[in-house]
Amino acid sequence: MALLYAIAKITGGVLLGLTTLDKWDGESNFFNKIAGVLAPFQTVIGGALIVLAVLFFRANILTNVISILGGILLLTHVFGKVSALETSLRKLSAGLMPFKAIIGIALLVLGILGLF
Repeated sequence: MALLYAIAKITGGVLLGLTTLDKWDGESNFFNKIAGVLAPFQTVIGGALIVLAVLFFRANILTNVISILGGILLLTHVFGKVSALETSLRKLSAGLMPFKAIIGIALLVLGILGLF
């Protein structure tokens, strides 16, 4: 279960931190290719980040809060389908959008550290 959580953090980190990772990557487009493969699974990865963070919440609270925020950012496109919570979830997502790359890089680092 912890391995699945680490993989979800790594993949979510790549999707969220793509703009920064693309600058570091240069000409090879390595991270763009990975993000292209992961993009159809954005909803699944975001849901996994939220659910697994709630399951492991007592283990490391800061890591789990970052995972929940990353999951919310990945699930932004789904919020329109939840009519009861749509306005509050969209406001939360809009407030987090300036920190998207920071949360993504943090998730990537925490996911890699979670493998060890």
